[in-house]
Amino acid sequence: MTKKFAHVVYKITFPNGKIYVGKDVGTDGHSIAYFGSWNTKLVENDFSKNELKDFAIRREILFEHVDVKVVSQAEIVLIVELGANNPEIGYNRRPKFKG
Repeated sequence: MTKKFAHVVYKITFPNGKIYVGKDVGTDGHSIAYFGSWNTKLVENDFSKNELKDFAIRREILFEHVDVKVVSQAEIVLIVELGANNPEIGYNRRPKFKG
């Protein structure tokens, strides 16, 4: 049984329901400690100081592959499919939303 993931695309869900889709393509594969490089200012602006005192996020693995190029392509596809680049739905800013 393999416990370690290769390279992955993940989805972070924040308490307000907004999402962020990213990839983890570290040299040793996916790290359980990696929660993405989302823009903290964008996220902080959506929550009050009190809400940030007890803040839980969920990370789901959406896609896994051994080839970094395949993972990078899947990341873009999933960002668009899930609407993570739509400011009303998510925190991704690329690719630019054309709503």
